[in-house]
Amino acid sequence: MEKYPNVKRAALKILSMFGSTYVCESVFSTLKHVKSKHRSVLTDTHVKELLRVLMKVVNEMCPNITRIYNIGKSQSGLKLYAIEISDNPGEHEVGEPEFRYTAGLHGNEVLGRELLLLLMQFMCLEYLSGNQRIRHLVEETRIHLLPSVNPDGYEKAFEVGSELIGWSLGRWSNDGIDIHHNFPDLNAILWAAEAKKWVPRKMFNHHVAIPDWYQSTNVALETRALIAWIEKMPFVLGGNLQGGELVVTFPYDRTRSQGVVREQTPTPDDHIFRWLAFSYASTHRLMTDANRRVCHTQDFAKEDGTINGASWHTAAGMNDFSYLRTNCFELSMYVGCDKFPHESDLPEEWENNRESLLVFMEQVHRGIKGVVKDHQGRGIANAIISVEGINHDIRTGILLLLPDSYYCDIEVIIQSMNPLYVCKHGKIFNPVQSKHIYKKPPFQLSGRG
Repeated sequence: MEKYPNVKRAALKILSMFGSTYVCESVFSTLKHVKSKHRSVLTDTHVKELLRVLMKVVNEMCPNITRIYNIGKSQSGLKLYAIEISDNPGEHEVGEPEFRYTAGLHGNEVLGRELLLLLMQFMCLEYLSGNQRIRHLVEETRIHLLPSVNPDGYEKAFEVGSELIGWSLGRWSNDGIDIHHNFPDLNAILWAAEAKKWVPRKMFNHHVAIPDWYQSTNVALETRALIAWIEKMPFVLGGNLQGGELVVTFPYDRTRSQGVVREQTPTPDDHIFRWLAFSYASTHRLMTDANRRVCHTQDFAKEDGTINGASWHTAAGMNDFSYLRTNCFELSMYVGCDKFPHESDLPEEWENNRESLLVFMEQVHRGIKGVVKDHQGRGIANAIISVEGINHDIRTGILLLLPDSYYCDIEVIIQSMNPLYVCKHGKIFNPVQSKHIYKKPPFQLSGRG
């Protein structure tokens, strides 16, 4: 007998409501309807399975390009489900960038969760219909969507509903933790090392180690699951969807000057971060509209819908952690003025964000890609790639850059071998090479745009 048949029917009802423009009724609206009509057979425990069932429906529609998995559990034991969209689900392909969207770090910010549920179905149906843009994304990218990082908080917000919910109910995890700002403060560690002139002699300017003391602090289970996932998957680009504003924020999110509440605090990759933020904001239907209604008091449209996080509110979080600990560039998208919009607003909110969600994903292909090999053609792990003028290195064969000329150094530390440097330009760059040949043939980075 099928598990939770009423939940499955509810999920199918939601998916069937997509028209040619992919407009649908809100998931939380249908949830309320199902709960009121089927209380005798559909318990709260079953309702919590709806997100999983919605993802399963998409998986059954597109089994060859989707995979459902979970990254861990919440404090109350709910699984944190993600769906992968790729032409080879479950496999990391060399040279194919990995991308992630997360939502619901604050459980009461529901719109991001809804958008990702709509996005996964949109991509499935468009892939099946032969949309070349979507097919290219799926075939050339490994995409991960995690709609509900804080399901416990969402449950609290959902029980009250959009009409009665306050500004903060459900924001935190079950144990009262703000998940987005629960990550180790690697900014302070790096900046202290730079002040002592330890970088790069004693410490790298990238992949900053998590301090031992962090493990003994008040760390949410959801945060631990995110960190394990972030460190396991070789993500290149990511966005976390939040609510309550219309703006895209980019790192750093923490001010460098002690005691300063707000100040511009750019990363060494500020130029690409600004472009990434603008790529989302400029294709959103409202973020850069000078005539739109201001959400609260600040008019972000005057700033092209983007802002450096530290100049708005300073607190180290997931974005800074991703940048300093991994190869992933991550930004926060505040996708709507209302944290928990009414179901009647969802079709318009989807149209507001649909193009932006796609355009931002496409930016993962901006830059150079390649494999670092030795003179026998064997791949070399943990090669350090540096770009002249950017004081932040990466360990990957995928490097996000804007069109320009660059001098790239690739340093490979293997036993006593002298470091060798080669950078072959990608097609969006002018030819630039920097070679230092010692006793071994050069390593190669076969790049493409």
